Amino acid sequence: MKEKHRLQLKVTRKPNKIIGDISRVITRPHLPDDSHRISRIIGRIMDLPDAFANDLMAKILKDFSGRHEDLHHVFDKHLDRVRDFLPEHVLLKDVQKELIGAYFTKEYAIESAALFNPSIVPHPDQTDLEKGSLRFVMSLRATGEGHISSIVFRSGILDRHNTFRFDPVSEFVETPDLKQDSVYNRSVFQRKLDEMKANNEISTYILGRLPEEFLFKELIEQIRILNANPQFSAAKQKTTFGFMTWLADSNYEVDFHADHRISERVIFPVSRNESRGIEDARFVQFFDDNQESTYYATYTAYNGVTILPQLIETKDFIHFKILTLNGKAVQNKGMALFPRKIKGQYAMLSRQGGENNHIMFSDNLHFWQTSEVIQEPEYPWEFFQIGNCGSPVETDKGWIVLTHGVGPMRQYCIGAILLDLENPARVIARLDEPLLTPNEKEREGYVPNVVYSCGSIIHQKELVIPYAMSDVNSGVATVEVKKLIQCMHAVM
Repeated sequence: MKEKHRLQLKVTRKPNKIIGDISRVITRPHLPDDSHRISRIIGRIMDLPDAFANDLMAKILKDFSGRHEDLHHVFDKHLDRVRDFLPEHVLLKDVQKELIGAYFTKEYAIESAALFNPSIVPHPDQTDLEKGSLRFVMSLRATGEGHISSIVFRSGILDRHNTFRFDPVSEFVETPDLKQDSVYNRSVFQRKLDEMKANNEISTYILGRLPEEFLFKELIEQIRILNANPQFSAAKQKTTFGFMTWLADSNYEVDFHADHRISERVIFPVSRNESRGIEDARFVQFFDDNQESTYYATYTAYNGVTILPQLIETKDFIHFKILTLNGKAVQNKGMALFPRKIKGQYAMLSRQGGENNHIMFSDNLHFWQTSEVIQEPEYPWEFFQIGNCGSPVETDKGWIVLTHGVGPMRQYCIGAILLDLENPARVIARLDEPLLTPNEKEREGYVPNVVYSCGSIIHQKELVIPYAMSDVNSGVATVEVKKLIQCMHAVM
Protein backbone atom coordinates (compact mmCIF):
# COMPACT_ATOMS: atom_id res chain seq x y z
CA MET A 1 0.00 0.00 0.00
CA LYS A 2 1.37 3.39 -1.00
CA GLU A 3 2.11 6.04 1.61
CA LYS A 4 -0.95 8.22 2.17
CA HIS A 5 -1.13 11.81 0.99
CA ARG A 6 -2.94 14.29 3.19
CA LEU A 7 -6.15 15.20 1.36
CA GLN A 8 -6.62 18.97 1.15
CA LEU A 9 -9.80 19.16 -0.84
CA LYS A 10 -12.98 21.08 -0.17
CA VAL A 11 -16.17 19.21 -0.94
CA THR A 12 -19.33 21.30 -0.64
CA ARG A 13 -22.51 19.54 0.43
CA LYS A 14 -25.50 21.43 -0.95
CA PRO A 15 -28.55 22.07 1.24
CA ASN A 16 -30.81 20.28 -1.27
CA LYS A 17 -32.26 17.00 -0.06
CA ILE A 18 -34.22 14.78 -2.43
CA ILE A 19 -36.80 12.97 -0.31
CA GLY A 20 -39.42 10.45 -1.34
CA ASP A 21 -43.09 11.42 -1.26
CA ILE A 22 -45.44 8.71 0.04
CA SER A 23 -48.40 10.35 -1.71
CA ARG A 24 -46.98 9.64 -5.19
CA VAL A 25 -48.75 6.45 -6.20
CA ILE A 26 -49.17 4.39 -9.34
CA THR A 27 -51.79 1.77 -10.15
CA ARG A 28 -50.92 -1.90 -10.51
CA PRO A 29 -52.93 -5.05 -11.18
CA HIS A 30 -54.20 -6.70 -7.98
CA LEU A 31 -54.64 -10.38 -8.76
CA PRO A 32 -54.99 -13.15 -6.16
CA ASP A 33 -52.29 -15.83 -6.03
CA ASP A 34 -54.97 -18.45 -6.55
CA SER A 35 -56.47 -17.67 -9.97
CA HIS A 36 -59.56 -19.75 -9.14
CA ARG A 37 -60.65 -16.94 -6.82
CA ILE A 38 -60.98 -14.50 -9.75
CA SER A 39 -64.26 -15.97 -10.99
CA ARG A 40 -65.74 -15.88 -7.49
CA ILE A 41 -64.76 -12.21 -7.03
CA ILE A 42 -66.31 -11.34 -10.40
CA GLY A 43 -69.46 -13.22 -9.44
CA ARG A 44 -69.86 -11.19 -6.24
CA ILE A 45 -69.49 -7.95 -8.19
CA MET A 46 -72.09 -9.00 -10.76
CA ASP A 47 -74.58 -9.91 -8.01
CA LEU A 48 -74.62 -6.31 -6.72
CA PRO A 49 -77.93 -4.47 -7.29
CA ASP A 50 -77.64 -1.80 -10.00
CA ALA A 51 -78.25 1.13 -7.65
CA PHE A 52 -75.66 -0.12 -5.16
CA ALA A 53 -73.12 -0.74 -7.97
CA ASN A 54 -73.59 2.78 -9.30
CA ASP A 55 -73.19 4.32 -5.84
CA LEU A 56 -70.09 2.23 -5.17
CA MET A 57 -68.51 3.24 -8.47
CA ALA A 58 -69.26 6.91 -7.79
CA LYS A 59 -67.55 6.64 -4.40
CA ILE A 60 -64.48 4.96 -5.90
CA LEU A 61 -64.14 7.72 -8.48
CA LYS A 62 -64.62 10.41 -5.84
CA ASP A 63 -61.98 8.88 -3.56
CA PHE A 64 -59.36 8.08 -6.18
CA SER A 65 -59.78 10.29 -9.27
CA GLY A 66 -57.78 13.10 -7.69
CA ARG A 67 -54.83 10.74 -7.28
CA HIS A 68 -54.67 9.50 -10.88
CA GLU A 69 -55.13 11.17 -14.24
CA ASP A 70 -57.20 8.53 -16.07
CA LEU A 71 -58.77 5.92 -13.82
CA HIS A 72 -61.19 4.79 -16.53
CA HIS A 73 -58.25 3.74 -18.72
CA VAL A 74 -56.65 1.94 -15.76
CA PHE A 75 -59.82 0.00 -14.97
CA ASP A 76 -60.20 -0.95 -18.62
CA LYS A 77 -56.62 -2.29 -18.75
CA HIS A 78 -57.06 -4.34 -15.59
CA LEU A 79 -60.40 -5.67 -16.80
CA ASP A 80 -58.45 -7.09 -19.74
CA ARG A 81 -56.21 -8.96 -17.29
CA VAL A 82 -59.19 -11.04 -16.11
CA ARG A 83 -61.22 -11.16 -19.32
CA ASP A 84 -60.74 -14.92 -19.65
CA PHE A 85 -62.57 -15.36 -16.33
CA LEU A 86 -65.69 -13.40 -17.34
CA PRO A 87 -68.87 -15.47 -17.70
CA GLU A 88 -69.62 -16.44 -21.28
CA HIS A 89 -72.70 -15.17 -23.10
CA VAL A 90 -73.31 -12.44 -20.51
CA LEU A 91 -73.47 -8.84 -21.64
CA LEU A 92 -71.76 -6.79 -18.92
CA LYS A 93 -73.05 -3.34 -18.01
CA ASP A 94 -70.58 -0.47 -18.09
CA VAL A 95 -70.63 -0.08 -14.32
CA GLN A 96 -69.91 -3.79 -13.88
CA LYS A 97 -66.91 -3.56 -16.21
CA GLU A 98 -65.51 -0.61 -14.29
CA LEU A 99 -66.09 -2.23 -10.92
CA ILE A 100 -64.34 -5.42 -12.02
CA GLY A 101 -61.39 -3.31 -13.19
CA ALA A 102 -61.39 -1.43 -9.86
CA TYR A 103 -61.41 -4.59 -7.74
CA PHE A 104 -58.40 -5.91 -9.62
CA THR A 105 -56.48 -2.63 -9.18
CA LYS A 106 -54.32 -1.47 -6.30
CA GLU A 107 -52.21 1.58 -5.54
CA TYR A 108 -48.44 1.33 -5.09
CA ALA A 109 -46.43 4.11 -3.43
CA ILE A 110 -43.27 4.05 -5.50
CA GLU A 111 -41.16 6.25 -3.17
CA SER A 112 -42.56 5.17 0.19
CA ALA A 113 -39.42 3.33 1.33
CA ALA A 114 -36.59 5.23 -0.35
CA LEU A 115 -35.43 7.58 -3.10
CA PHE A 116 -31.74 7.09 -3.70
CA ASN A 117 -28.81 6.19 -6.01
CA PRO A 118 -29.15 9.21 -8.35
CA SER A 119 -27.47 10.02 -11.64
CA ILE A 120 -27.51 13.34 -13.50
CA VAL A 121 -27.22 14.34 -17.18
CA PRO A 122 -27.86 17.52 -19.20
CA HIS A 123 -31.50 17.89 -20.23
CA PRO A 124 -32.22 17.47 -23.99
CA ASP A 125 -33.69 21.00 -23.99
CA GLN A 126 -31.16 23.74 -23.18
CA THR A 127 -33.16 26.67 -24.59
CA ASP A 128 -34.23 29.88 -22.79
CA LEU A 129 -31.64 29.70 -20.02
CA GLU A 130 -29.69 32.44 -18.28
CA LYS A 131 -26.02 32.63 -19.20
CA GLY A 132 -23.96 30.03 -17.40
CA SER A 133 -26.97 27.88 -16.45
CA LEU A 134 -27.66 24.23 -17.29
CA ARG A 135 -30.96 22.38 -17.34
CA PHE A 136 -30.59 18.84 -16.00
CA VAL A 137 -32.41 15.53 -15.68
CA MET A 138 -31.81 13.47 -12.55
CA SER A 139 -32.75 9.81 -12.36
CA LEU A 140 -33.28 8.11 -9.02
CA ARG A 141 -34.03 4.63 -7.75
CA ALA A 142 -37.42 4.71 -6.05
CA THR A 143 -38.36 1.89 -3.70
CA GLY A 144 -41.75 1.01 -2.27
CA GLU A 145 -43.62 -1.91 -0.70
CA GLY A 146 -41.75 -5.20 -0.94
CA HIS A 147 -38.56 -3.28 -1.80
CA ILE A 148 -39.45 -3.24 -5.50
CA SER A 149 -37.36 -0.62 -7.28
CA SER A 150 -38.25 1.57 -10.24
CA ILE A 151 -36.70 4.55 -12.04
CA VAL A 152 -38.13 8.02 -11.44
CA PHE A 153 -36.97 11.43 -12.65
CA ARG A 154 -36.53 14.99 -11.45
CA SER A 155 -35.54 18.04 -13.49
CA GLY A 156 -34.32 21.52 -12.78
CA ILE A 157 -31.65 24.13 -13.43
CA LEU A 158 -28.10 24.56 -12.21
CA ASP A 159 -27.23 28.27 -12.31
CA ARG A 160 -23.78 29.74 -12.87
CA HIS A 161 -23.02 29.36 -9.14
CA ASN A 162 -24.12 25.69 -9.20
CA THR A 163 -27.16 26.46 -7.11
CA PHE A 164 -29.86 23.86 -7.66
CA ARG A 165 -33.38 24.95 -8.59
CA PHE A 166 -35.58 21.87 -8.91
CA ASP A 167 -38.73 22.03 -11.00
CA PRO A 168 -41.99 21.43 -9.09
CA VAL A 169 -42.70 17.73 -8.65
CA SER A 170 -46.03 16.62 -10.06
CA GLU A 171 -48.56 15.04 -7.70
CA PHE A 172 -49.34 12.51 -10.43
CA VAL A 173 -47.21 9.59 -11.57
CA GLU A 174 -47.56 8.01 -15.00
CA THR A 175 -46.83 4.39 -15.86
CA PRO A 176 -46.72 3.99 -19.64
CA ASP A 177 -48.37 1.32 -21.70
CA LEU A 178 -45.95 -1.41 -22.68
CA LYS A 179 -45.19 -1.63 -26.40
CA GLN A 180 -44.50 -5.27 -27.14
CA ASP A 181 -44.32 -4.72 -30.91
CA SER A 182 -40.65 -3.79 -30.78
CA VAL A 183 -38.49 -4.66 -33.77
CA TYR A 184 -36.02 -7.48 -33.14
CA ASN A 185 -32.91 -8.24 -35.16
CA ARG A 186 -32.79 -11.93 -36.02
CA SER A 187 -28.98 -12.21 -35.90
CA VAL A 188 -28.74 -10.44 -32.54
CA PHE A 189 -31.62 -12.51 -31.18
CA GLN A 190 -29.90 -15.72 -32.22
CA ARG A 191 -26.57 -14.62 -30.68
CA LYS A 192 -28.31 -14.05 -27.36
CA LEU A 193 -29.97 -17.48 -27.56
CA ASP A 194 -26.51 -18.96 -28.16
CA GLU A 195 -25.24 -17.19 -25.05
CA MET A 196 -28.21 -18.51 -23.06
CA LYS A 197 -27.42 -22.03 -24.39
CA ALA A 198 -30.99 -22.05 -25.71
CA ASN A 199 -30.31 -22.02 -29.45
CA ASN A 200 -31.25 -25.36 -31.01
CA GLU A 201 -32.99 -26.84 -34.03
CA ILE A 202 -36.36 -25.53 -32.77
CA SER A 203 -35.27 -21.90 -32.39
CA THR A 204 -33.42 -22.15 -35.73
CA TYR A 205 -36.61 -23.45 -37.34
CA ILE A 206 -38.69 -20.57 -35.96
CA LEU A 207 -36.17 -17.83 -36.71
CA GLY A 208 -35.74 -19.20 -40.22
CA ARG A 209 -39.37 -18.33 -40.86
CA LEU A 210 -38.96 -14.75 -39.69
CA PRO A 211 -37.50 -11.76 -41.57
CA GLU A 212 -34.17 -10.26 -40.50
CA GLU A 213 -36.14 -7.54 -38.67
CA PHE A 214 -39.24 -9.00 -37.00
CA LEU A 215 -41.95 -7.99 -34.55
CA PHE A 216 -42.94 -9.60 -31.26
CA LYS A 217 -46.33 -10.60 -32.69
CA GLU A 218 -44.60 -12.30 -35.64
CA LEU A 219 -42.48 -14.37 -33.27
CA ILE A 220 -45.53 -15.38 -31.22
CA GLU A 221 -47.41 -16.32 -34.39
CA GLN A 222 -44.60 -18.66 -35.53
CA ILE A 223 -44.52 -20.23 -32.07
CA ARG A 224 -48.30 -20.71 -32.24
CA ILE A 225 -48.07 -22.38 -35.67
CA LEU A 226 -45.35 -24.79 -34.56
CA ASN A 227 -47.19 -25.52 -31.32
CA ALA A 228 -50.33 -26.38 -33.28
CA ASN A 229 -48.40 -28.66 -35.67
CA PRO A 230 -45.45 -30.02 -33.61
CA GLN A 231 -42.38 -31.18 -35.47
CA PHE A 232 -40.16 -31.74 -32.42
CA SER A 233 -40.66 -33.27 -29.00
CA ALA A 234 -43.37 -31.51 -26.99
CA ALA A 235 -41.15 -31.06 -23.91
CA LYS A 236 -38.26 -29.57 -25.87
CA GLN A 237 -40.59 -27.29 -27.82
CA LYS A 238 -42.15 -25.98 -24.60
CA THR A 239 -38.72 -25.24 -23.10
CA THR A 240 -37.49 -23.48 -26.24
CA PHE A 241 -40.68 -21.44 -26.54
CA GLY A 242 -40.17 -20.34 -22.96
CA PHE A 243 -36.60 -19.15 -23.62
CA MET A 244 -37.57 -17.30 -26.79
CA THR A 245 -40.56 -15.50 -25.28
CA TRP A 246 -38.53 -14.69 -22.13
CA LEU A 247 -35.85 -13.07 -24.28
CA ALA A 248 -38.38 -11.15 -26.37
CA ASP A 249 -40.21 -10.07 -23.20
CA SER A 250 -36.96 -8.56 -21.89
CA ASN A 251 -36.77 -6.18 -24.87
CA TYR A 252 -39.59 -3.67 -25.03
CA GLU A 253 -40.48 0.00 -25.49
CA VAL A 254 -42.48 2.49 -23.46
CA ASP A 255 -43.91 5.90 -24.34
CA PHE A 256 -44.91 8.71 -21.98
CA HIS A 257 -47.06 11.76 -22.64
CA ALA A 258 -44.84 14.51 -24.06
CA ASP A 259 -46.92 17.26 -22.45
CA HIS A 260 -46.56 15.84 -18.92
CA ARG A 261 -43.77 16.80 -16.53
CA ILE A 262 -40.74 14.55 -16.45
CA SER A 263 -41.34 13.96 -12.73
CA GLU A 264 -44.56 12.13 -13.68
CA ARG A 265 -42.67 9.40 -15.54
CA VAL A 266 -41.75 6.16 -13.83
CA ILE A 267 -40.16 3.13 -15.44
CA PHE A 268 -41.62 0.31 -13.36
CA PRO A 269 -40.72 -3.39 -13.75
CA VAL A 270 -42.78 -5.01 -16.48
CA SER A 271 -40.81 -8.03 -17.73
CA ARG A 272 -40.31 -11.28 -15.82
CA ASN A 273 -36.56 -10.81 -15.46
CA GLU A 274 -37.05 -7.51 -13.57
CA SER A 275 -40.13 -8.50 -11.58
CA ARG A 276 -38.45 -7.70 -8.25
CA GLY A 277 -36.90 -4.43 -9.29
CA ILE A 278 -34.96 -2.13 -11.60
CA GLU A 279 -31.81 -1.15 -9.75
CA ASP A 280 -29.17 1.59 -10.00
CA ALA A 281 -29.63 3.12 -13.45
CA ARG A 282 -26.46 4.89 -14.58
CA PHE A 283 -27.48 7.46 -17.21
CA VAL A 284 -24.98 9.03 -19.60
CA GLN A 285 -25.30 11.39 -22.56
CA PHE A 286 -23.48 9.53 -25.34
CA PHE A 287 -22.18 11.29 -28.46
CA ASP A 288 -21.70 9.27 -31.64
CA ASP A 289 -19.18 9.92 -34.43
CA ASN A 290 -21.49 12.60 -35.87
CA GLN A 291 -21.80 14.32 -32.49
CA GLU A 292 -25.44 13.35 -32.23
CA SER A 293 -26.42 12.47 -28.69
CA THR A 294 -28.39 9.57 -27.25
CA TYR A 295 -29.00 8.93 -23.58
CA TYR A 296 -28.14 5.44 -22.39
CA ALA A 297 -28.50 3.90 -18.97
CA THR A 298 -27.28 0.58 -17.73
CA TYR A 299 -29.24 -0.97 -14.89
CA THR A 300 -29.62 -4.23 -13.03
CA ALA A 301 -32.83 -6.20 -13.50
CA TYR A 302 -33.68 -8.46 -10.56
CA ASN A 303 -36.30 -11.22 -10.49
CA GLY A 304 -35.84 -12.28 -6.86
CA VAL A 305 -33.25 -14.93 -7.71
CA THR A 306 -30.91 -13.72 -10.44
CA ILE A 307 -29.72 -10.40 -11.84
CA LEU A 308 -29.58 -9.40 -15.51
CA PRO A 309 -27.79 -6.30 -16.84
CA GLN A 310 -30.05 -4.25 -19.11
CA LEU A 311 -29.73 -1.14 -21.27
CA ILE A 312 -32.10 1.82 -21.61
CA GLU A 313 -31.99 4.03 -24.70
CA THR A 314 -33.77 7.37 -25.18
CA LYS A 315 -33.38 10.60 -27.11
CA ASP A 316 -35.90 12.69 -25.22
CA PHE A 317 -36.92 10.97 -21.94
CA ILE A 318 -40.35 10.41 -23.50
CA HIS A 319 -39.78 7.31 -25.63
CA PHE A 320 -37.59 4.60 -24.08
CA LYS A 321 -36.23 1.33 -25.46
CA ILE A 322 -35.27 -1.36 -22.96
CA LEU A 323 -32.80 -3.96 -24.24
CA THR A 324 -30.72 -6.84 -22.95
CA LEU A 325 -26.96 -6.57 -22.59
CA ASN A 326 -25.23 -9.69 -23.82
CA GLY A 327 -21.92 -11.46 -23.47
CA LYS A 328 -19.68 -13.15 -20.90
CA ALA A 329 -18.45 -9.81 -19.54
CA VAL A 330 -21.88 -8.47 -18.52
CA GLN A 331 -22.91 -10.99 -15.90
CA ASN A 332 -22.35 -8.76 -12.87
CA LYS A 333 -23.55 -5.42 -11.50
CA GLY A 334 -22.42 -1.84 -11.98
CA MET A 335 -22.01 -1.32 -15.73
CA ALA A 336 -21.12 2.27 -16.67
CA LEU A 337 -20.81 3.32 -20.31
CA PHE A 338 -18.26 5.90 -21.51
CA PRO A 339 -19.87 8.97 -23.13
CA ARG A 340 -18.14 8.37 -26.48
CA LYS A 341 -16.24 5.69 -28.38
CA ILE A 342 -12.54 5.20 -27.72
CA LYS A 343 -10.53 4.47 -30.87
CA GLY A 344 -13.67 3.35 -32.67
CA GLN A 345 -14.95 1.08 -29.91
CA TYR A 346 -17.54 1.37 -27.20
CA ALA A 347 -16.05 1.27 -23.71
CA MET A 348 -17.70 0.38 -20.42
CA LEU A 349 -16.70 -0.03 -16.78
CA SER A 350 -17.98 -2.80 -14.56
CA ARG A 351 -17.28 -4.64 -11.34
CA GLN A 352 -16.23 -8.26 -11.83
CA GLY A 353 -15.57 -10.98 -9.32
CA GLY A 354 -17.50 -8.97 -6.76
CA GLU A 355 -14.63 -6.66 -5.83
CA ASN A 356 -12.53 -5.22 -8.69
CA ASN A 357 -13.05 -2.46 -11.23
CA HIS A 358 -12.88 -3.71 -14.82
CA ILE A 359 -13.00 -2.12 -18.26
CA MET A 360 -14.26 -3.68 -21.47
CA PHE A 361 -14.39 -2.71 -25.12
CA SER A 362 -16.72 -3.79 -27.92
CA ASP A 363 -17.61 -2.90 -31.49
CA ASN A 364 -21.27 -3.70 -30.67
CA LEU A 365 -23.08 -1.81 -27.94
CA HIS A 366 -25.16 -4.86 -27.03
CA PHE A 367 -22.43 -7.53 -26.82
CA TRP A 368 -19.49 -7.56 -24.39
CA GLN A 369 -17.29 -10.65 -24.26
CA THR A 370 -14.08 -9.79 -22.39
CA SER A 371 -12.90 -7.44 -19.67
CA GLU A 372 -9.70 -6.59 -17.83
CA VAL A 373 -8.95 -5.41 -14.31
CA ILE A 374 -7.97 -1.76 -13.98
CA GLN A 375 -8.24 -1.32 -10.21
CA GLU A 376 -8.15 -3.56 -7.17
CA PRO A 377 -8.83 -2.66 -3.50
CA GLU A 378 -5.77 -0.87 -2.16
CA TYR A 379 -6.69 1.20 0.91
CA PRO A 380 -8.43 0.14 4.14
CA TRP A 381 -11.64 2.04 3.29
CA GLU A 382 -12.06 -0.16 0.19
CA PHE A 383 -10.58 -3.51 1.26
CA PHE A 384 -13.93 -5.33 1.03
CA GLN A 385 -14.80 -4.25 -2.53
CA ILE A 386 -14.67 -1.41 -5.02
CA GLY A 387 -16.83 -0.40 -7.96
CA ASN A 388 -17.74 2.62 -10.05
CA CYS A 389 -20.19 5.39 -9.16
CA GLY A 390 -21.34 6.11 -12.69
CA SER A 391 -20.01 6.82 -16.15
CA PRO A 392 -16.59 8.44 -16.60
CA VAL A 393 -16.50 12.22 -17.00
CA GLU A 394 -14.11 13.61 -19.61
CA THR A 395 -11.55 16.35 -18.85
CA ASP A 396 -8.44 17.46 -20.73
CA LYS A 397 -6.36 15.66 -18.07
CA GLY A 398 -8.15 12.34 -18.32
CA TRP A 399 -11.38 10.52 -17.47
CA ILE A 400 -12.59 11.17 -13.93
CA VAL A 401 -14.25 8.07 -12.50
CA LEU A 402 -16.00 8.23 -9.17
CA THR A 403 -15.61 4.96 -7.31
CA HIS A 404 -17.23 3.42 -4.28
CA GLY A 405 -15.25 1.52 -1.71
CA VAL A 406 -16.58 -0.73 1.05
CA GLY A 407 -14.61 -0.89 4.27
CA PRO A 408 -15.08 -2.05 7.87
CA MET A 409 -18.66 -2.20 9.21
CA ARG A 410 -19.87 -2.15 5.57
CA GLN A 411 -19.20 1.58 5.31
CA TYR A 412 -19.45 2.86 1.73
CA CYS A 413 -17.30 5.84 0.72
CA ILE A 414 -16.90 7.62 -2.61
CA GLY A 415 -13.42 7.96 -4.08
CA ALA A 416 -12.01 8.99 -7.47
CA ILE A 417 -9.53 7.79 -10.06
CA LEU A 418 -8.24 9.32 -13.30
CA LEU A 419 -7.98 7.23 -16.48
CA ASP A 420 -5.84 7.97 -19.51
CA LEU A 421 -7.89 9.70 -22.22
CA GLU A 422 -6.82 7.48 -25.12
CA ASN A 423 -6.08 4.34 -23.12
CA PRO A 424 -8.67 4.28 -20.33
CA ALA A 425 -7.52 0.81 -19.30
CA ARG A 426 -4.65 2.67 -17.59
CA VAL A 427 -5.23 4.40 -14.23
CA ILE A 428 -2.93 7.42 -14.17
CA ALA A 429 -3.91 8.95 -10.82
CA ARG A 430 -6.20 8.40 -7.85
CA LEU A 431 -7.25 9.75 -4.48
CA ASP A 432 -5.81 7.86 -1.56
CA GLU A 433 -8.54 9.06 0.82
CA PRO A 434 -12.29 9.15 0.26
CA LEU A 435 -13.87 12.13 -1.42
CA LEU A 436 -17.14 11.60 0.49
CA THR A 437 -17.65 9.62 3.69
CA PRO A 438 -21.08 9.36 5.36
CA ASN A 439 -21.32 11.96 8.11
CA GLU A 440 -23.55 11.79 11.18
CA LYS A 441 -26.59 13.11 9.28
CA GLU A 442 -26.09 10.67 6.39
CA ARG A 443 -25.25 7.41 8.12
CA GLU A 444 -28.71 6.44 9.41
CA GLY A 445 -31.12 4.68 7.07
CA TYR A 446 -32.33 1.48 5.46
CA VAL A 447 -28.71 0.48 4.80
CA PRO A 448 -26.61 2.45 7.32
CA ASN A 449 -23.24 4.06 6.65
CA VAL A 450 -23.57 4.39 2.87
CA VAL A 451 -22.93 7.19 0.38
CA TYR A 452 -23.32 6.17 -3.25
CA SER A 453 -23.78 7.78 -6.65
CA CYS A 454 -24.76 6.54 -10.11
CA GLY A 455 -23.44 9.47 -12.14
CA SER A 456 -22.09 13.03 -12.05
CA ILE A 457 -21.51 15.93 -14.46
CA ILE A 458 -19.14 18.87 -14.79
CA HIS A 459 -20.65 22.36 -14.70
CA GLN A 460 -18.84 25.67 -14.18
CA LYS A 461 -15.54 23.86 -13.55
CA GLU A 462 -17.02 21.83 -10.71
CA LEU A 463 -17.89 18.17 -10.51
CA VAL A 464 -21.54 17.98 -9.49
CA ILE A 465 -22.22 14.76 -7.58
CA PRO A 466 -25.76 13.69 -6.64
CA TYR A 467 -25.42 10.95 -4.04
CA ALA A 468 -27.56 8.65 -1.91
CA MET A 469 -27.49 8.65 1.85
CA SER A 470 -27.86 5.21 3.47
CA ASP A 471 -30.31 4.00 0.81
CA VAL A 472 -33.09 6.34 1.92
CA ASN A 473 -32.70 9.90 0.62
CA SER A 474 -30.33 11.77 -1.69
CA GLY A 475 -28.27 14.95 -1.65
CA VAL A 476 -25.79 16.81 -3.82
CA ALA A 477 -22.13 17.70 -3.42
CA THR A 478 -19.70 19.70 -5.57
CA VAL A 479 -15.94 19.83 -5.83
CA GLU A 480 -13.63 21.91 -8.05
CA VAL A 481 -12.36 19.71 -10.90
CA LYS A 482 -8.86 21.24 -11.04
CA LYS A 483 -8.27 20.77 -7.32
CA LEU A 484 -9.71 17.26 -7.40
CA ILE A 485 -7.18 16.21 -10.02
CA GLN A 486 -4.37 18.05 -8.24
CA CYS A 487 -5.09 16.13 -5.05
CA MET A 488 -4.75 12.78 -6.81
CA HIS A 489 -1.39 11.03 -6.64
CA ALA A 490 0.14 9.62 -9.81
CA VAL A 491 -0.08 5.86 -10.33
CA MET A 492 3.09 4.35 -11.69
